[in-house]
Formats: sequence, C-alpha cells, structure tokens
Amino acid sequence: MYVQNDTPIAGSLAWSALFAVLPLATLFVLLGGLRVRAWLASLVGLAVALLVAILVYGMPVSQAFLAGTEGAVFGFFPILWIVINALWIYQMTVVTGHFDVLRRSFGSVSDDQRVQAVIIAFCFGALLEALAGFGTPVAICTVMLIALRFSPLKAAVVALVANTAPVAFGAIAVPITTLASVTGLPEEALGAMVGRQTPILAVFVPFVLVALVDGARGLRETWPVALVAGVVFGVAQYVTSNFISLALTDIVAALLAAGAVVLLVRVRPPRRAEVPVDASQDTRETVSVSSGGDGGGGGTGTGSSTDAPVGADHDDHSLDTRRDVVLAYAPYLIIILMFSLQQIPVIDDALSATTVKFNWPGLNVMTEAGRPVSTQAFTLNWLESAGTILLFAGIVTALVLRVRPGVAVAAYGRVLVQLRTAIVTVMAVLALAYVMNTSGQTLTLGGLLAGTGGFFAVLSPVLGWLGVAVTGSDTSANSLFGALQVTAARGAGLDPILLAAANSSGGVLGKMISPQNLAIAASAVAMAGREGEILRKVLLWSIVFLAGMCVLVYLQSTPVLGWMVVSG
Repeated sequence: MYVQNDTPIAGSLAWSALFAVLPLATLFVLLGGLRVRAWLASLVGLAVALLVAILVYGMPVSQAFLAGTEGAVFGFFPILWIVINALWIYQMTVVTGHFDVLRRSFGSVSDDQRVQAVIIAFCFGALLEALAGFGTPVAICTVMLIALRFSPLKAAVVALVANTAPVAFGAIAVPITTLASVTGLPEEALGAMVGRQTPILAVFVPFVLVALVDGARGLRETWPVALVAGVVFGVAQYVTSNFISLALTDIVAALLAAGAVVLLVRVRPPRRAEVPVDASQDTRETVSVSSGGDGGGGGTGTGSSTDAPVGADHDDHSLDTRRDVVLAYAPYLIIILMFSLQQIPVIDDALSATTVKFNWPGLNVMTEAGRPVSTQAFTLNWLESAGTILLFAGIVTALVLRVRPGVAVAAYGRVLVQLRTAIVTVMAVLALAYVMNTSGQTLTLGGLLAGTGGFFAVLSPVLGWLGVAVTGSDTSANSLFGALQVTAARGAGLDPILLAAANSSGGVLGKMISPQNLAIAASAVAMAGREGEILRKVLLWSIVFLAGMCVLVYLQSTPVLGWMVVSG
C-alpha cells in the first residue's frame, strides 16, 4: 500500500513542486522547444514521472508502474477505441467516393466564400470534431476549402480558427470523459459546465471567420449568416450538453447550425452574390492530406488521407444524383440514430448491464485522509462505450454504402497503421497523468497554485490553453491538468467543477496554435515549413478568445455569474 504525500521534500510545497513539475516541464520542453516527436516526448515524460514518483515521493516501484498501466489502458479504451472507429467510417466514405459527393454538396449551397467558410469550416468541421477529432477537421476542411478556390493560406487559417468551440466535446465527448476520470467528478456535471462556457465562444467564431475571408465588408454583408450560425450552434450545444447527451452535443449543434444557415441563405442570401475567388489557376494543384493528432488526443500524424485536386469538381455537383447525396450523408445520420437509440431507457439499461467496475489489480493507494484514491477504480463499459456504438455504426455504414468486407477490413487496417504513433502518444500521456495523480505530484502542484486564492479562476483557462498548445489535444490537457485544477480549486475555496471545466474550455483555444495542428494545416495546403506564417495569422485570435474565456470563468466564480455554475 502507498499513502500519498504532497510535501515529500522538507515538508514544503514549494520545494516539492520543483520536482513535481519536472514531468510536465520535460514534456513541454521536448514538444514545444526541441520539437521532439510527440510519441517520443510522451514516453520520456512518462519515464521522468515514474522516477519522481519512486525516488522523490517514495512510491513503491510496483505501485508506480501499475498506476501507469491503468492510465495507458484507459488511453486505449475508451479514448482511442472511439477515434479508431470514427476514422474507419470516414475512410469508407473516402474509398466509396461519397466524401467527394459531400464536398460538392456543400459547395452547391452558395458560391459566396464567406458562407462556405461558415458551413464547411465551422459547421461541418464541428461535425468532424464530434466524430473523430485528432486534427481531422483541420485536415479535411482545408482541402474542401481549397477545392472551392480559397487561397491555401486563407483555407488553413479559417479551418484552424473554426476548430475551437466544438473541441471540448470532440470525439464523442472524449475530453469530458477523460476529465471525469482523472478528477473523480461527475461526467454529466462537467459536461454541463463546459456547455455553459463554450457556447458563448461559439457565438463569436463565425463572425471572425467571415472577417478573415472578407474583412469589414464581409461583416457588414454577411453578419446575419454569422449570427444565425453562432447562436444556433451555441444554444444547441448548451441544450444538448445539459439536458440530452454529451456524446451528441457537437453532432446536434453542427447539424442544426448548418441547417439554419442553409435555410437562411435560401431565403435571404447575402447582398453580394459571391466573393471573388482568391486561388489562382496555378495554385490548383493536387494536395495530399493526412489528418493528424483533439477531440481529443495525442497530437501526432494520424488519421486518414485523401488526394483532392484543388479547385477541381467544385462545380460538378449537378452530376451527383439524389441517391448519391443521400448516401453521402447516410454515415452521419446512422451515427446519430445509433446514439439516439442508446438514449432509450430499455436499451441503455441493457447496455449498462454489461459494464464491469473493478479496482485496478494490485494497485492500492490511499489519500492522507485514509480513503482509496478514486482513479484506481476502472470502468470497463465494453458494450456501452461510444467507440463500440461507432463500431456498430461503421458496420451499418459499410452495408448501406455497399462496401465489400475485404475493403472495409483493409480500411480499418489503414486507420490502425496511420494512428500507430498517436496510439503510443495517447497511452503514454494518460500513463504520465495517472502516475502524477496517484503518486501525489498533482496534489503538490495544485496546493501551490491554490495559494493564489480567487485569482486562480483567471489562471485556470490559461493552464488548459497551455496544455493544448503544447500537446495539441484537449484530452491530453485535461488528463495532465484536470486533477491539478480540482486540487487548486478546493485549496482556494473555488468550485472544482467550474475550474475543471475551465481547463477544457480554455484548452480549446490552444488548438489553433499547437505545433501539431499547425503542421496538419500546413501539410494540407502544401505549405510545409511555413507553419510560422500560419501561426502569425491565428495567434492574435487565440489570445483574444482566451482573454474572453478568462473573464467569463472569473465572473462565474463570483456572484455576478455564479448562477451559471453547475452544482456537483
């Protein structure tokens, strides 16, 4: 048995924190400073966490390694299990050509690039984030925008800025699931609290996208489109996360927002028929896209690939039959149907009956108060898991799209190969987080930050932002800082649910500046090596949105907006 101790060095939080911060500092320096590959940096960070736990905190070797194995297994199931099956469905749409039909369908809604930016980057990007995350929305949306004659730089910037509001609920709410696991707080309460923060951000994002495409003129002429998209998305995100289903949050919000924009454009199109295209003929080259590592996870090259001739066939939507279009949308409708059926009490009870809960074998860690550490309890919801539901949805999708079994299996194999480094990264980061949380390193850092008192409510979103900026993943940032936020909140007399949620909500704003996402965007638009140029275009927006989130969280920690906080 091991009893946690948050002051192993001279009984001092400050001296102990110098060692407790080493695993995080190692990970951040390797990723952000030395630009070591994410999988390798994560493994080195894990090794440092184990050494600190054993040598500084006196944790038995067996207990330290068992904590790491629990985190690694949790990283694969349920987190990677969701991503693998979601990307498998996407791969099958690429193989059958239905992804191209979907792209042409979006392009047919409007020739106005400002509207296309909202529908594709914001709405469809949110749907991709909901289903897969891990950089997939940035990779795919940039290709679609270039196919509609956006300039490469503008396509990358628009896709990155749009990939914010939906991130906290990405990959079927994996960041929230992870946050609940590492903090021991109720998953529903955390999701509901995030659903009272990110919807406010969502209202403003479409306005920024319109401004990026066409400046002040775009705002004057297209503000109704931006307003409808942001408000509908935000309201749907709030309602779904608080009253319906965390897993369906971004799916419902994305579809309702897209539907509202399409209806508005049909009834009242913007004053100008279209914005002049800005991709000249010589930029219409073939761009090979590989989606990469957030909704959620490791921040490494991953996902699916497709070759899209830039600017090609964006006017050929008339060649697609109604059946083609229906089949192109079918996979997403199947996913929604599957998760909706899961909400039926009889089905939910049947699935829940297969769930197994147990303490991680051999792991025996107690708090200083003599209570078992909550993270050593493991839940194996193998049939109820969102990843399993996506697997069933993938099988149905294969039948509907008439994908031969051999082709479907081959597509699954490609996903596993393309995700191989992401799998290592996610499992290593979660193992690192579990070792830090179980040994007491997180308690030390949280206790030190609690000394800032009420001001910590301002710093809380910044921690999440830094975590995602470095790791490229809201899931990883939640696993690294979630428990720390809770410890600091309790020490400072603040609401732990509020600050844990703030970690996730603040983290979404670090996605657009993370090296991983920048690399994905740059490779998608054939601008590899020019990530710095893209960064300069998005950095200001990341900081502006972060400042707004800090103000919001601070006000939610006071009586001014305290009524918004979810009770635990």
